[in-house]
Parts: sequence; C-alpha cells; structure tokens
Amino acid sequence: MTFIWMDMLWLLLLVPLLIGAYIWLLRRRKKAALRYANLAIVKQAMGKGIGWRRHVPPLLLLAALTVLIVAVARPAAVVELASSRATVILSMDVSGSMRARDVEPSRIVAAQEAAKEFIRKQPADVQVGIVAFASAAVLVQAPTIDREALYQAINSFDLRRGTAVGSGVLVALATIFPEQNFDLDGSGNQRDQLGLPSFGGERLGVSGGADGLLSGTPAEPMAKHLPVEPGSYESAVVILLTDGATTTGPDPVAAGRLAGDYGVKVFTVGFGSASGDVVDFGGRSMRAQLDATTLQAIADATEGEYYEATSASDLAGVYDSLSTRLISEKKLTEIAFIFAGVGALLAMAAAALSMLWFGRIA
Repeated sequence: MTFIWMDMLWLLLLVPLLIGAYIWLLRRRKKAALRYANLAIVKQAMGKGIGWRRHVPPLLLLAALTVLIVAVARPAAVVELASSRATVILSMDVSGSMRARDVEPSRIVAAQEAAKEFIRKQPADVQVGIVAFASAAVLVQAPTIDREALYQAINSFDLRRGTAVGSGVLVALATIFPEQNFDLDGSGNQRDQLGLPSFGGERLGVSGGADGLLSGTPAEPMAKHLPVEPGSYESAVVILLTDGATTTGPDPVAAGRLAGDYGVKVFTVGFGSASGDVVDFGGRSMRAQLDATTLQAIADATEGEYYEATSASDLAGVYDSLSTRLISEKKLTEIAFIFAGVGALLAMAAAALSMLWFGRIA
C-alpha cells in the first residue's frame, strides 16, 4: 500500500497527544473525587458495573480518528478490477504447417476450438475481431459482439502457403486504428507490404473499416504518430498465435515495436510440439518449428507476454489464462473510501455504546 498525500500522515502525531490528554483528564477527575469526604457516596453516584466500559467509547473514537487521518492521506493499493478493454483481436496463423498432426487432431483444429472457447468466455460487451495470416494477412471478421459470426469466421479458415507474422500484427493494428496508415519500410505502399489477396474472407477495408490504402482507395495524408508508453492503450489488445517462423512479409519485430509505439499489448502464443513436424503441403514437404525468440521480442516490445503451447490442452490453458487476465486486471487504485467507511463505523459505534451505557454521547 502507498499514499498519494503522504505528508498528511504527520497528523498521526495527534493520536499520542490525544491519548495523553485523555489520561490527564482521568487523573484530574480522580483528584476531584478525592475532595469528597465520603467516597462511598461518589461510587454510588457513578453507578455499578461501569468499570472498564467507560474507556471503550473514547478508545473507539480515537481509533476512528486514526483511521480517518489515514483516509485523508489517500491510501492506494494494487487491486483487481474489471478490465476496461472493449476489443480483442485474435490474429491466427493459417499457414500450411498448421495442418500438422503432432497436436491431436491437428494444429489448426486445436487452435480453432481453443479460440472459440476463448470467445465464449469473454464478457458479452467485449468485441472480438479475427485476423488470419499466411503469406498475407486479412481481417476475416471485423470486431463484433456477434459470437456466431466469430465462430463461422474461425470455421472458414483456409490454409495457405507462407508465414507473415509481421503482417498479422499490422492488420490487427489497422483494425484497432482504422484511420492510421501503418508503413514499416517508409515506402508508403502499405497494400503491397501487407499483401491483401482474397483469402476466403473479407479484405481489410471492404467491411472491416481500414484505411484507404487497404481498401484500394486513396488515403488521406496522416499526421505523424507520437509514440506512447508501450502497453498504455487500454481499449484493445492483440493475441497472436503462430506455429512457425516468418518466411515473408514485413519484419515481425519491427511490427511489434510499432504496436508498442501505439500502446497496444500483443500477447504471442507459440503453438506446436518442441520437435516440430514435417508436413506435406501443395506437393512440398516442410518442417514447422517455432521462432520463440521473435515471438518473445514482439511481446517484450509491447509489454505483453509470450506463451508456448505444445498440445491442445496447453493451448486451452493459455487461452484460459489470457481470458482471466483480460476480463480483470490489477491496477493501483485509491482505497481511501474503505478507511473513511471504517472510521465512520467506529465513530458511530462509540456514540451508540456511550448512549447505551451512559445515556449520553460523551
């Protein structure tokens, strides 16, 4: 726990002064009682059974004052709160290596089922978008709360050649910030850089709302973006899953840095067995193995995290962890209201006991 107004804690020095004042009053009252010739009459006037009870209300009042002083210092603590994120982009690898069967029944089927289960566990007001990437990346489903549309988009995946992890990151970014033109190499030709042939789904910009270059129409010149703190953008997050290394497209680490400049967290998931698997796709044999270093670098650049899943159950566990993390998150939050409430309750308890036992508030 920390305090926003730390200097106000100096007021706690009043507590020992008040304790001293209370002890002084007790002694003064005792001396006054000694003036009477018949102490029995004084004790009878005070009543029977008061004893220690006379100290309880003042002690409760002192405790209330102490807690209220702490509240004035505005205490803050890291607490778990409902997430403010409204959009999750699932960027999923649909390259030919995803048909490998080192994960039962196959990598692509396991990935599809895990993604659908993840979507089911999201709050009803969280929008989810689906990006698919192989040698090119496309938005196959714009962010929506329509779960059935999302399931259909995932079920419609069509495996293709190549793995462009960087494009998967960039199209996810373009979905979150449709007014921006993401150009990594400075050529200005974002369409060629991302590659947007028909992919069995929608082209980004036709129904996904991306910028003009992605939709095939001239884009307005955009002001240069001023980088923000990585991970500071709280309205959206990207979860990127791949089972192999980049073979084409823009540099994935540079794409990750760009996501970091926009404050978007990218959680990367490496999927497949540690030894990889040989797959025959389009008459060619290929061995798919993870590029964990690149995926870790993307996550680090965006203040996200990198996960590895070597089986369908591992992948389900990763998505469960991400689901819990995205629904709730830990933040430094002011909790002065708790101390103020406790202080008020203690003060009311002191007043109630004083009235009950002595017939007055004193």
